[in-house]
Amino acid sequence: MFELLFKYPRAVFSKGSLVLLGAWPWWVFVLFVLATGAGLAWLIRSKLPEASTRVKNWRAGIIWLLQFALAALVLFLLWQPAVLVAELRPQQNIIAVLVDDSRSMSIADADAGATREAQAIKTLEGGVLDGLQKKFQIRIYRLDRQISRVPNLNDLKTMPPAAATRIGDGLKQLAGEAADLPIGAVVLLSDGADNSGGIDLDTISTFRSRRIPVHTVGFGADQAAHDVEINDAVVAPRALADSRLAAKVTLHQRGYAGQKAMLTVRDGPKVLAVRQITLAADGVTQNETLLFNPGDAGAKTVQFSIDPLAGEENRDNNSVSRLVNVESAKRRVLYVEGEPRWEYKFIRRAEQDDRLLTIVSMLRTSENKIYRQGIEDPKELADGFPSRAEELFPYQAIIIGSVEANYFTAAQKELIQQFVDRRGGGLLFLGGRASLGDGGWAASSLADLLPVGLPNKKGTFHRDPATVSLTSAGADNIITRLVEDPAANVERWKKLPYLMDYQEPGTPKPGAIVLAEMSAAGRKMPLLITENYGRGRTAVLATGGTWRWQMSQPLEDQTHEEFWQQLLRWLVMDTPGHVVAAVPSQMLLDDGRVQFSADVRDKNYLPAADAHVEAHILGPGGSAAQIEMTPDPNAPGTFHAEWTADKTGSYLTEVIATRDKDEIGRDVLTFARMDGVAENFHTEQNRDLLEKLSAETGGRYWTAQDVSKLPGEISYSEAGITVRDAKELWNMPIVFLLLLLLPSTEWLLRRKWGVV
Repeated sequence: MFELLFKYPRAVFSKGSLVLLGAWPWWVFVLFVLATGAGLAWLIRSKLPEASTRVKNWRAGIIWLLQFALAALVLFLLWQPAVLVAELRPQQNIIAVLVDDSRSMSIADADAGATREAQAIKTLEGGVLDGLQKKFQIRIYRLDRQISRVPNLNDLKTMPPAAATRIGDGLKQLAGEAADLPIGAVVLLSDGADNSGGIDLDTISTFRSRRIPVHTVGFGADQAAHDVEINDAVVAPRALADSRLAAKVTLHQRGYAGQKAMLTVRDGPKVLAVRQITLAADGVTQNETLLFNPGDAGAKTVQFSIDPLAGEENRDNNSVSRLVNVESAKRRVLYVEGEPRWEYKFIRRAEQDDRLLTIVSMLRTSENKIYRQGIEDPKELADGFPSRAEELFPYQAIIIGSVEANYFTAAQKELIQQFVDRRGGGLLFLGGRASLGDGGWAASSLADLLPVGLPNKKGTFHRDPATVSLTSAGADNIITRLVEDPAANVERWKKLPYLMDYQEPGTPKPGAIVLAEMSAAGRKMPLLITENYGRGRTAVLATGGTWRWQMSQPLEDQTHEEFWQQLLRWLVMDTPGHVVAAVPSQMLLDDGRVQFSADVRDKNYLPAADAHVEAHILGPGGSAAQIEMTPDPNAPGTFHAEWTADKTGSYLTEVIATRDKDEIGRDVLTFARMDGVAENFHTEQNRDLLEKLSAETGGRYWTAQDVSKLPGEISYSEAGITVRDAKELWNMPIVFLLLLLLPSTEWLLRRKWGVV
């Protein structure tokens, strides 16, 4: 329709510029138009009958407007308007045709009846390629991780699909290889799937600077009709052996709203957890939290999957894998208690069978006497609470029970603060008659450590009943998760026996998380509050009466033990060692480049900037590598290294730090390279990427239905070898229509108003 009215393709007007070919300058045209408008206004005002007062107002304005538009159009044609546009010289330019040949292009959409690549080839064979070859030289390329030239389309039909797509890398390669060739334009046939994270600005700038338009032709449905896809699974990369681990799985679906599905966690063939979920509305992202036990120590590849549903178009996006390094190194917790009480006994009993966690306790039995349990050496804690870093920092967490603040010296309080902030340990305060506000902690130097602003007064500890309930944050938290289903977990907590004492904890600080609340004396107060502090974490449990959860329930009930095991493992799990190694992502999808980082601390957990750090890598097939990590000049104690994993599979890396040939510490991390997996996800056409690419480079996005017009429009480009052509506008059909329509409309209106 556009060319029918305007004679030329849309590209002529979008890429060209308006010029006037007449002998007289443009400002004379402007004067004539203004004079004509003024003359017509005077003529209409003077010639219309005096009695027709209605015509002299808005109707007279319409008549003047129609006459003025006709006169201006005639004057415009007298100045010989034209569009000056650059056009590619026939047979002197190359059109690069890039056909996406990745795995996602082998998908057959439900309404298409053929794969996306087959549709692309059919589109080219249906006249587009012949139309281009009549005017230009054609080069056909296969696009996946890179581009490779193919003699003809038949070769594409016999090639197996590639594992990944990198549109940006392919275009950058084309720009480099064809730098000396007269490339007039690029035609990209793709579904827009890109595994490199998008097209960088440098690539876009290269094509814009050379004025090479990229025309994109999109294939694939905008959204699947019947599909369930896991978007992501977030799980901690490290875990303690035989611990419960929480994973947050995000997913979306189309075509199965309200139906049930089974979400499963597996370690190889072994099922670790399974849960039935209800699928949300179409296109809505839903989050599901799943608890599982990763088992014994070792590097585990954990798979999260949803059982396929009837009629699913793509079942390869129903599962994702994540790596978890399960550790078995023993953790030690220092428990300081100010008085003999039931809570002390039952906390120790809850952890006595934990093979990975040891509670080392010092119980004050009288003013100057302490009773030690769990010690490894007779000298351990012989002088009371540690006063030096090398004595306290070997622990991973501290519990402070019913102990007043002035029991610790100023140096010991400073050491506790450094234990959390610098060492990265966990700190838990329990309620008690000499704890929290009653113990003077609100006015101590450690008040900033606590996740609550304590009331600075006495009498905050009460020996009265209190019932417990979870907050919304606690329903899903690994510490307070007694039952798998969040709703059932909330109900389970409501049925716990009441506490026999509670303590007013004060107001939670910004950033703190309240996991459980208590109701007592008509008031609701926080019970369990957590917060991250520096490299570590702190918590307040404002009671000394959780022992009733054991005593007031059947002997076989493990609620009390389970809660305390989860709370204490949370305290110690993320406590770092002297060396902490990390990679940005443990799953390398279609790209083996990996960046290692290591945070190295000395025996006092101060940054060891002068350390020597090496990464020892073991890969699939017995491959091995050793690389030296370089210090970061802007972050003392931080070291970096880059490496490329050439083979697919899992890799084990041990990072070792030494100083003067003495080992500071070591850490182990795992990662894996997986090729061809990303192509199974987000398989809808990425139209936004294709439209943005074409718009940024001066091209146009085409659908398979209108791409037949491409050979006619692609000529209008400023790249390659061009000639500037002036396209005259006087003979456009729209001009003749206006020359007929304007006077006819005026005559009809004048007749209707009786002023012919």
